[in-house]
Amino acid sequence: MLYWLAETLGFPGVLNLIRYLTFRSGAAVATAMLIGLLIGPWLIRLLRRKQGRGQPIRSDGPQTHLVKQGTPTMGGLLMLIAIAVSLLLWMDLKSHLVWATVLVTLGFAAIGFIDDYDKVAKASHRGIPAKLRLLLEFAIAGAAAWIILRDAPHLLYLPFISNAGIDLGPFYFVFAAFTIVAFGNAVNLTDGLDGLATMPVVIASVTFMVIVYLVGSSKFATYLGIPHVPGAGELAIVCGAIIGAGLAFLWFNSPPASVFMGDTGSLALGGALGTIAVASRHEIVLGIVGGLFVIEALSVIIQVLVYKRTGRRVFRMAPIHHHFEQLGWPESKVVIRFWIFSIVLALAGLATLKLR
Repeated sequence: MLYWLAETLGFPGVLNLIRYLTFRSGAAVATAMLIGLLIGPWLIRLLRRKQGRGQPIRSDGPQTHLVKQGTPTMGGLLMLIAIAVSLLLWMDLKSHLVWATVLVTLGFAAIGFIDDYDKVAKASHRGIPAKLRLLLEFAIAGAAAWIILRDAPHLLYLPFISNAGIDLGPFYFVFAAFTIVAFGNAVNLTDGLDGLATMPVVIASVTFMVIVYLVGSSKFATYLGIPHVPGAGELAIVCGAIIGAGLAFLWFNSPPASVFMGDTGSLALGGALGTIAVASRHEIVLGIVGGLFVIEALSVIIQVLVYKRTGRRVFRMAPIHHHFEQLGWPESKVVIRFWIFSIVLALAGLATLKLR
């Protein structure tokens, strides 16, 4: 809105700052963080009043989690409100890449909200049926993939190799939708300890803020040998809003958490990162940067497949963060060490830009 206003007026005087992505990205961080910190206490009180007993805690999970009974969920609403207001203020309203990301973010948030509401209403951790949830997610992700890729080359670019890509043809739409859905659910699976998913999402967003800025610049893209995607730089505003909202949420979600993100937030943020990766043609790099989320998801898949075939468990409990808890690691140690791992992976992801 502010960008549209400044553009309409011809960017006079101090409004000329709004022309620059770097300024608007920083402003998006500050705006989302301020809004999140301001509405956080009010929203937490509202959720606690409406939900009563809060998010159901699994009886078969770590016994240390039972003390968290009564903590409200759906805290992702805090981030979504902060992100939405920040984007409306600072984004270029004509950017189809940003609108595709907004579609996935809000669509996945709606699915997560219904799931969270069902869990709270029925005092159960089951939520809505998995098949229905996946169907809805793929429908939203497919629509976003079409918006992003309908006029773009269907190339899957490879890291470490300059401007090298595999032409997937129409299958690229399927791959893009899968990337969005898979990453949304991977973040969702990671959100099991206080602050565990929040900070890695912020770290991944910082990394992709750099990536989309470079990809959106023909000069930098040519120099680094990465694909140039016109308009991709505008996604830095989205990354900035996620960073600011995530930091504000972490203020309330740090151990011991006053509120849980819930599926409302984790699905939405994971889907947003997946969409940003598709739009910037860095899907494989997302697997590196968000490697923690990938490992968390794989631990669940491996656990289920092996248990069905052999009746034995590979991990003491899945997702893998619970495995370390069962080994005797305190929750705070698991969280901080996983944060460190995320930082290392983010640096590795950024390294792929230069190593080409």
